[in-house]
Amino acid sequence: MSAEQALALVAALSLAILSPGPAIVAAIQTAFAQGRDRALPYALGLATGASLWCLVALLGLAVIFQLHPGLYTGMKIFGGLYLLWFSFNLWRASAKPVPNAASGVQRSFWGGIALNLSNPKPALFYAGLILSLFPERLSAGLQAGIYALCLGTELFWYTTVTVLMSTAVMRARYFSAKLWIDRTAALALALLGVLLIFDQ
Repeated sequence: MSAEQALALVAALSLAILSPGPAIVAAIQTAFAQGRDRALPYALGLATGASLWCLVALLGLAVIFQLHPGLYTGMKIFGGLYLLWFSFNLWRASAKPVPNAASGVQRSFWGGIALNLSNPKPALFYAGLILSLFPERLSAGLQAGIYALCLGTELFWYTTVTVLMSTAVMRARYFSAKLWIDRTAALALALLGVLLIFDQ
C-alpha cells in the first residue's frame, strides 16, 4: 500500500464517518446523555460494527448485494425499521431524567455493533472506495493492512467524538436542553431510517 493510497483511504473514510448519519448521531447523543464511561464502549462497538462492513467488502460479499438486489433491499428495510425503533425509544425517553446507569443493549458495545450493522450502505461505500483505490488484485497481506487502517480510522474518530462530546462543558449544555437535543436526535435518526427504507 502506497502512502498516497493510505492517505486517500483515511481521508475519504474520515469524511464519511463525520458526515451526519445514524451512528455518529447516536454516538454524540450517548456521550451527552450518559458520559464517557458509558458512551465509550458504545462508540467502540459502533467503530467495530462499521469496520465489519469493510471486511464484508474485502471478502467480496458486497458483490452479492449487487447481484441480488432483493437481499440488499431487505437489509435496508430491516435497518430502517431498526433506526425507527431506536429513534422512537429516544423520543420517549427525552422527557425523562437521565438514569444514573443506562440499561438496555442498545447502548452497549454490542448495541453499537448492531446499530452499524443495521445499515448495509457502508458495504457498498467500502467496496467502491477499495476498488477505486486498489484496482489490482489484493493479496491477503494487503487486505489485512486495509482492514487494520479502516478499523484504526473508525476507532479514532468514534473515540474522539465521544470523548469531546462527553466533557463537562458539553454535557452541561446538553442537560440544560435535554428535551430538545434528544428529540432533534430522535427526528434525525427517524429521517435517516425512512431514507434508508425508501432511498433506491
